[in-house]
Parts: sequence; structure tokens; C-alpha cells
Amino acid sequence: MTSGPLVSAAWLADHHRDPDVRVVDLRWYLDGRSGQAAYDAGHVPGAVFVDLNAISGHEPGRGRHPLPEPDVFEAAMRAAGVGPETTVVVYDDGGGAVAARLWWMLRYFGHDRAAVLDGGIQAWPGELSREAERPAPGDFAAGAPREELKLEYEDVRRLPAGTLLLDARPGERYRGETEPVDPIAGHIPGARSAPALATNLDGDRRFLPPDELRRRYQALGAGAGRDVVVYCGSGVSACHDLLAMEVAGLTGARLYPGSWSEWSAHPEAPVATGEEVQ
Repeated sequence: MTSGPLVSAAWLADHHRDPDVRVVDLRWYLDGRSGQAAYDAGHVPGAVFVDLNAISGHEPGRGRHPLPEPDVFEAAMRAAGVGPETTVVVYDDGGGAVAARLWWMLRYFGHDRAAVLDGGIQAWPGELSREAERPAPGDFAAGAPREELKLEYEDVRRLPAGTLLLDARPGERYRGETEPVDPIAGHIPGARSAPALATNLDGDRRFLPPDELRRRYQALGAGAGRDVVVYCGSGVSACHDLLAMEVAGLTGARLYPGSWSEWSAHPEAPVATGEEVQ
């Protein structure tokens, strides 16, 4: 078992073939490129590809990547060779913005043996493999969802005073200057801009040290994580902020899975643009 929510490439190089470790390639691209094609072109040896859409729900009106039903997630993890004692190490090639979603989902369904590869596939020190991994099915069992880890649309509409709402999208999307996917540009009124990839990572796309991350989130107003809610476009990259806060020791922050893709689909939902107002 790893000692935290991140593992180094050196640790993974030593353990990726351990029988109780399952490496998951979760590459996915907002611009429509194929994660499967990226996996086929080269992946960490022993890694199995998991499609983000296969571990997302498809309920209309709940955003682009709603949470799946437990049986759907359970089936996907079993197909990936995951069991109840498996340590899952997940990576992508975008700084962990997608990988963090699976880390969060595993915890949401009761599986705490999960970590993200710090630096992603770019940090892997050895040769990549083109041989598709076909593991024996695992016996993963999805636990009852930990509902305390998330909020729904109506909950966000009624956030109590003192709750810190963070928007993990790039600043230009937060400000409403551009919106490449959803029909309306802007942000949820009262949210503060906390672009995940722009400020959680160093020049090598590894997470900053815990003390630096802690200072960053405390400057945004994060103290006790339970008073923090994070959203993004569809509840994926927001998990990067949740992971960063976990690394920083600010635990208990919650995810709004529907995020902007759900919020902006409600005609009655208020929208703000421009810089944040304090």
C-alpha cells in the first residue's frame, strides 16, 4: 500500500508488477482525441486502459460526466482486474487532471487503496509498452457511495454562508472570456478561481510540495476542508484540486460532480462573469 495519494515514478517502477498493484491508464481528451489510441501507442508496462466514459453515468441533465451507478463502476473496475485489496495507481498525460477523478471515485465507492502517479506518464523512467494488458477479472465490490464527499445542484444553490466554492477551470473560462464546451460562459456567483493545472504543479507537471499547496489554498480561504466545495466543467479536473488539498493536509473538501455543465443547463441558475468579487 502506498503512503499517500501520490506515488513517484521511482516507486511505481519498483512496484508496477506487484500482484496487489493495478496500474490504470486514464488518458482522455476534451478535444476528442482517443485515449485508447494514446494507450495503444505506448503505456506504462502492465497498465490497463480504462475509458473515462465507461466510468461515468449518462443521466440527462446531470452534466457531461455524472457519477455512475455503483454496479457500473464495479463492473469497470472488475474488468480492469481490481480487487478489494488492490492498490490502484492511475495516471494520465495531462498533469493528473483526469487521473484524479478515478482516485476520487474509488474513495467515493469505498476503496481507499488508490493513488495518482505524480508527473503522469511523462515521468515514467523506462520504456513504454505497446502490448495491451488483459488482466484476469477482479472481484472489486463497490461500497455504498460516500454521499458526504459530494454535493448536488440544489445543495450548491443553498450553500451556507462561510462555504468556500472553488472553480478549477482555467481562468479565462471562469471569467467567461471563452467557453469551448458548454452553452453559457461564466462561473457560479461567489466562486473563487482556483485553476487546477495552472497552480498545483511545478514545471515538470508534478505536484508542488505540501506546504506550498497549503499556503495556496489557505490564501484562497480554505481552512477546514469540509467548508470547501470544488467544481469545474464536468466534475473531472475539480478532483485535481481535491487531490492537491489532500496532499496539503486540507482534508474533507467536497465535489460538485455536475459542475458547470449541469449548472449552466439550468435556465434559472445565476451566472457571473469577469473577475471574482470579494
